[in-house]
Amino acid sequence: MVAQSIDRRRVLGALGALGALGVAPSAAFSKDFVDLNWTDLIPEGQPKIPPGFQSMIQHDVPAMSVQQPPSQGVRTDWNGEIVRLPGYIVPIDHSSTGVTAFILVPFVGACVHVPPPPANQLVFVTTGKPYESSGLFEAVNVIGMFGTASTSTQLADIAYALSADEIVPF
Repeated sequence: MVAQSIDRRRVLGALGALGALGVAPSAAFSKDFVDLNWTDLIPEGQPKIPPGFQSMIQHDVPAMSVQQPPSQGVRTDWNGEIVRLPGYIVPIDHSSTGVTAFILVPFVGACVHVPPPPANQLVFVTTGKPYESSGLFEAVNVIGMFGTASTSTQLADIAYALSADEIVPF
C-alpha cells in the first residue's frame, strides 16, 4: 500500500496544539508516563466501539473516510502529559529510513480495510526519529506528549496528537 502524504505544515500544525501547552516534548520526557487504553479516550457516558465494528469489512461502498462515524467529543485529562498508548500504525509520511508521521489506530485495518473509527479513537503521531515499521499488522507502544488536536487527513478526521519520544514493538 502506498501511504498518503500530507504537507509538513499540516504535521506541524497538529503539533502546534502541543507546543501551545508550553512544554517541549523532549524536555518533558521522563521514564514516568500515564498508561492509556483506547477506551480512556472516549468521554464518560459515550458509547464504546462495539467489537463487531472492529472486524467489519465492507466492499462496494464509498471511500472509508466518508463512512467515519461522528465523534462524541474528546477528553482533555491528559493534555500535556507523557503517555504510553498501544496501537497499530497507518503511515502518513515516511522516508527510506522509516515512518515519521502516522495515525495510531486501536485495531488492525482501521482506516485502511474498514471505515475509520470516530475521531476520538485516532491519534496523529509525529516523531523526529523515523520508526522502521514492519507493516500494518505490527502492534506498537508509543510514548510521548499527548494532547487534543483536531487534524484531518484523506483517510480520517483525528482528535488527538502525540509527539513520540519512543516507539517500540508491543
